Amino acid sequence: MADVIATIWDFDKTLIPGYMQDPIFAKYNQKGKDFWDENNAEIADLQRSGIEVNVDSYYLNKFIEYSRKGGKFEGLKNSDLEELGKQIEFFDGAVELFIKIAKLNENSEYREFGITFENYIVSTGLKRMIMGSKIYPHVKHVWGAELVDVEEDGIVHLGKIAYSLDNTTKTRAIFEINKGVGIVEGASIDVNSKIPEEERRVRFCNMVYVADGPSDVPAFFVLNQKGGATLAVYPKGNMEAFIQVDKLRKEDRVQMIAEADYSPNSTAEMWLMCQLEDQARAIIDNKKKVYLRPAGTPRHLTA
Repeated sequence: MADVIATIWDFDKTLIPGYMQDPIFAKYNQKGKDFWDENNAEIADLQRSGIEVNVDSYYLNKFIEYSRKGGKFEGLKNSDLEELGKQIEFFDGAVELFIKIAKLNENSEYREFGITFENYIVSTGLKRMIMGSKIYPHVKHVWGAELVDVEEDGIVHLGKIAYSLDNTTKTRAIFEINKGVGIVEGASIDVNSKIPEEERRVRFCNMVYVADGPSDVPAFFVLNQKGGATLAVYPKGNMEAFIQVDKLRKEDRVQMIAEADYSPNSTAEMWLMCQLEDQARAIIDNKKKVYLRPAGTPRHLTA
């Protein structure tokens, strides 16, 4: 069970240069900056009034508000999110790296020892947009915000929040990957189910987590503490982002930093592939130890 090696990815500014919602803003002739400024101003007003706000998921309320009749995104629904997801542009080499990781499953030695490689995405963004993107066919499972369509005032639009994550509950997704929650078809377990470490689907030491910065510190912490691998990425030439992730490195919050370029022979691509191959080699070496134990059948005594 525990011979799955998982690469777990953040999405915005990790796999793509900006925010996945940008195609939505373009479709409705809205400026993304205006949306986020308004969203952040509302959060600040609520906090000043003494109301606690989940700053990572509050924006979902704005999408619901704007998708209603007369709103800036009037009629926006889940099928639109998937369609607009097709427009998402990825960092160089990102999609190809997902394919390369999946192709490790064709390696004869890894197959002999029952090792499989999987990609996961854990995002505070919109799951349906990720599902519409070109990277989705190469992903085992996605954690992201889910909205429900409703019919109101004669139009169908996004109307209810069904599921959301923040940068702390991303760690819950990591534990769900660890135990196989929502991944193994027909399974009845949940994240709180008691499962012995050796029976869990993906051991923490067989995980690699890739994200873009401080907001993913809780997830980085879990993987660092439990023997996994962590990588923080930054856009090429962005000094502010570099300083941010380099600070994480200096504080031992991440093991490696690299430009968000996943092209062949880039630092990020080489480091990630090295971690996956090292984790696979550790599994193989551990299994081979079984065959190096002393023989169980007593030998004949010699005169």
